[in-house]
Amino acid sequence: QVHLVESGGGLVQPGGSLRLSCAASGNIVSIDEMGWYRQAPGKQRELVASIWRGGSKKYVDSVMGRFTISRDNAKNTVFLQMNSLKPEDTAVYYCIMTSVVVEGSGYGVDYWGKGTLVTVSS
Repeated sequence: QVHLVESGGGLVQPGGSLRLSCAASGNIVSIDEMGWYRQAPGKQRELVASIWRGGSKKYVDSVMGRFTISRDNAKNTVFLQMNSLKPEDTAVYYCIMTSVVVEGSGYGVDYWGKGTLVTVSS
């Protein structure tokens, strides 16, 4: 069984920074893609950033130059460094890990975290 545990959300003033972490536990052999989605009140969930096992990254335009995604493959952990935060970044942020292969399994499964709330407000 694989579990994702997110941390790092909270309340921050506009212009401030937060760092989100998401660690996967279990007998994991490999993870293809790690990423972060967010969902603001009344809006659809959107992809914020993702990073592939080889290191390639993509970002939604609205966070380009402000957010940085990274991963630690040895620790099955993904990070999202968020700088210059704006009120419109307020949302629940969800971690996702795709094609997670565990020991003894011949296929990968996608997993979601439960979400962590980020509130940007003065």
